[in-house]
Amino acid sequence: MKPALPIRHDWTQQEVDTLFATPFNDLMYRAQQTHRHYFESNQVQISTLLSIKTGACPEDCSYCPQSVRYDTGVEKEPLMQVDAVVEQAAAAKQQGATRFCMGAAWRSPKDRDLDQVIDMVKGVKALGMETCLTLGMLNEQQSSKLAAAGLDYYNHNIDSSESFYDKIITTRKFNMRMDTLKNVQQSGINVCSGGIVGMGESQQDRGGMLMALANLDPHPGSVPINALVQVKGTPLHGIEKIDDLDFVRTIAVARIMMPKSMVRLSAGRNDMSEAVQAMCFLAGANSIFYGEKLLTTQNPEENKDMALFQKLGIKPMPKRH
Repeated sequence: MKPALPIRHDWTQQEVDTLFATPFNDLMYRAQQTHRHYFESNQVQISTLLSIKTGACPEDCSYCPQSVRYDTGVEKEPLMQVDAVVEQAAAAKQQGATRFCMGAAWRSPKDRDLDQVIDMVKGVKALGMETCLTLGMLNEQQSSKLAAAGLDYYNHNIDSSESFYDKIITTRKFNMRMDTLKNVQQSGINVCSGGIVGMGESQQDRGGMLMALANLDPHPGSVPINALVQVKGTPLHGIEKIDDLDFVRTIAVARIMMPKSMVRLSAGRNDMSEAVQAMCFLAGANSIFYGEKLLTTQNPEENKDMALFQKLGIKPMPKRH
């Protein structure tokens, strides 16, 4: 039995900055050691994400093509029917996914919509899959209702550091994001929360984002790290892209700070070479979104993912009990 690595919730900005400043090879070595301590070295958890209600979100998140404030060509679509969602989940399971994530473009869900979504959760769970929702902000009562329905994970990304947050979103405050995470954790649902890099933030901002997540107790069960997918019509279209090695470094630091969390290589994979994705897995990423789309932006096709897994000797992670 391996001795447990310390799980910390008291990181300081200086400590995180020092991690980011570690020579790349040393950082990768430490991240891989940490990863192997808690996980099988060549297993990656596969999740599928379905947009169950698309477009017309009232928020002004500068990266998001679903905001009603930007002309991006995303058509408004109503909340899907339960049977159609369960059918998509069954197809995802057949392709190897163990977790099915459902996303709706809301600031926060109305109670009548929440009842319909709960039926979706129950239908997907009946297939033997883990369930995850991302519906915007939740209050205590809504969180408790989803917990009673058996929801496994709730995704609510904090996007960036507190200091950078108001440069990308003005329709809500950073602490409102954290309040939703608190409500979800107190209800007993696992938190899935990460952020987006490549929005013009500094390396210190990336560290601040990871610090906010790592200082939650407990850590988020899943930490998606997204590379900005630039969409024409959004304010961030045309911004300078993040350097590949800086992205890999962010994955490695996330793995070291949150040793037992699933670190998910999320949006932006479509623009990454196989070599960059391989480095991300070496840095401790052990979860991906699988399928053609992440809500409204492109994602590598399933067969490309499986071909890469075969090259790297990676196998899909079985459902954890």
